[in-house]
Amino acid sequence: MKAIAYQHALPIQNELALQDRDLPEPMPGPRDLLVEVKAISVNPVDTKMRAGAQPEPGQWRVLGWDASGIVRDVGGEVRLFKPGDRVWYAGDIRRPGSNSELHVVDERLVGHAPYTLDHAQAAAMPLTTITAWELMFDRLRLRQGAHAGESLLVIGAAGGVGSILVQLARQLTKLNVIGTASRPETSSWVQELGAHHVIDHGQPLAQGLKAQGLEAPQYVVSLTHSDAYLPQITELIAPQGRFGLIDDPDVLDIGPLKKKSVSVHWELMFTRSMFGTTDMQAQHELLTQVALLVDAGRLRTTVGEHLGRIDATNLRRAHALVEAGHTRGKLVLEGF
Repeated sequence: MKAIAYQHALPIQNELALQDRDLPEPMPGPRDLLVEVKAISVNPVDTKMRAGAQPEPGQWRVLGWDASGIVRDVGGEVRLFKPGDRVWYAGDIRRPGSNSELHVVDERLVGHAPYTLDHAQAAAMPLTTITAWELMFDRLRLRQGAHAGESLLVIGAAGGVGSILVQLARQLTKLNVIGTASRPETSSWVQELGAHHVIDHGQPLAQGLKAQGLEAPQYVVSLTHSDAYLPQITELIAPQGRFGLIDDPDVLDIGPLKKKSVSVHWELMFTRSMFGTTDMQAQHELLTQVALLVDAGRLRTTVGEHLGRIDATNLRRAHALVEAGHTRGKLVLEGF
């Protein structure tokens, strides 16, 4: 089968960083689906793994943790899907990724894809949707239909996770949703996705809130550069607030948050699959719920740019754009 893989952790400017390969077809285990991949998207985790995770000598590693496709075959214990089903998912970071014609994934991590989206539109959403959903409802313990009179500040709202988190917060809660963006095009994007207010994270955040007459938010989510924003978050968050993050600062001094009794909540959407938790199937269930919301017209795809077919050249370009940190929404590729 066709695949894009690497043998050495290299800068993306090196043509050997990602290569077109012909690899053996995978075989599904008892609870696995064998999926014919139609479209993928690229996330920061792809670039971090490529740059820092060295495969075993002589081995090829396939990245990719977002896919939309068709079930070709199922394992003997599969109960949720059948061949021919359209599916979307993010998968398991411990296993080979989705940058290949055929991909094996545990059915408990997979949802039925929205019928109103094509494969490229669907592939943009799973990893970021799972991250945003778990961060909001599992980590920060927000409640659907609740929180009138309270506010959520989303730092980095125009990125992949922010683009779906803003929509989920607006559609499923009564929170006052405040997003941050630093360019006119990203500010417009965040407004289009449903944020009540947008402030510039290139300027002091507390001043931005004050300029729009906004009170201290009870909930703050930082999706990028959390260590740099932490002093400002400490200043602006409401007493007894909740702070959530998804990135990986080398150092994060949360001591100053104690004065306000602020709780800290970290989200990694791979935790359930990495540890085989008893609630792994929660990802299947939330992707199913989100598909219904998409088909009902309440949520939209977060595609920012379609980069063409799935090959090494286009994937290297996608990795370079993600590493530059200026993407809006998600980058997708489609077809082999």
